[in-house]
Amino acid sequence: MFHAFLIKYAEIGIKGKNRYLFEDALMKQIRHALREAEGEFDVTKEQGRIYVRANGEFDFDEAVESLQRVFGIAEICPVVILEDEGYDKLSKDVIAYVDEQYPDKKKTFKVYARRAKKSYPIPSMELAAELGGDILDAFPEMSVDVRNPEILITVEIREKIYLYSQSISGPGGMPVGTNGKAMLLLSGGIDSPVAGYMIAKRGVKIDAVYFHAPPYTSERAKQKVVDLAKLVARYSGPIHLHVVNFTDIQLYIYEKCPHDELTIIMRRYMMKIAERFAQQDGCLGLITGESIGQVASQTIQSLAATNEVCTMPVFRPVIGFDKQEIVDISVKIGTYETSIQPFEDCCTIFVAKHPVTKPNINVIKRSEMNLQEKIDAMLEEAVNTAETIMVQ
Repeated sequence: MFHAFLIKYAEIGIKGKNRYLFEDALMKQIRHALREAEGEFDVTKEQGRIYVRANGEFDFDEAVESLQRVFGIAEICPVVILEDEGYDKLSKDVIAYVDEQYPDKKKTFKVYARRAKKSYPIPSMELAAELGGDILDAFPEMSVDVRNPEILITVEIREKIYLYSQSISGPGGMPVGTNGKAMLLLSGGIDSPVAGYMIAKRGVKIDAVYFHAPPYTSERAKQKVVDLAKLVARYSGPIHLHVVNFTDIQLYIYEKCPHDELTIIMRRYMMKIAERFAQQDGCLGLITGESIGQVASQTIQSLAATNEVCTMPVFRPVIGFDKQEIVDISVKIGTYETSIQPFEDCCTIFVAKHPVTKPNINVIKRSEMNLQEKIDAMLEEAVNTAETIMVQ
């Protein structure tokens, strides 16, 4: 029965004169997402509404699943599109629709009519009442509840007539690409993919950087991160993933700096490198999956020491979440099972037994003086030899 979807958005509706820019971005993302679904689709905008129409046969469930990954969509309504052939034909079509969609007729309902085409001869309230009466005549076991109906049947009169009663939740947020671009520090853990998802949900295009430490981390660890990037990219769109060989820098820090400061100093150099790639890719900020107090490198003092090397803002969308809240989102977006695969990343290989939890920035800087001889050249080498993978 269904060959089209009405796409409803939320925040975009309050964007005033710039709303068309957000609508166009949303339509672009919808077209991109539907490339994964079986079938061919037209995405159009009519009178402030966005419609997805299938050209021929298509996989309904695949189409819905694809649309549920498009940020900016609040609701997905499978809709039947009818020609305006008079009230009697409309009444028959509505009754047939109710009969097919709701085999169990012992339900309450309400008809909501909207007459956007003002030349239509029957006013909205009168049309809703007439259709409601016809449904009751056809199915006496149904009953009307105007306050809290189990079924809300919506009839929109436009150039054509749009009939729908189902509403499937979308992910909300803003269309990707409408709020700039940022660089995600992506590890193989649970937190950073969730952080990337959450920032992308606010309309930010994301790229990512991953710090690889062969031979201490395996190719399986690298593939795990590529797989996580692919899962995030289902929501965010294509990601340029920069894979940085961080082994030599880590070993140099391990050799020259106090071991209780290893994590902080390594993290500071990761941020420096990530910022270099962010500048190259036209990003306006960095994204991390840090949460206050979760590990030694995520105390307030540690975060301040890490921030001190950055000139760009650092976005930490899960900063106030506890672990279970982050896990719940990772399960929802499908990254959890990949994140818990037992392949170590470079951060866990060189963790000190007793890391400093309240680092003093001046002390950290003095320790970093021990790196002066080689560190700048090593940073350049890491940036210049990085592998960039296009993840879609």
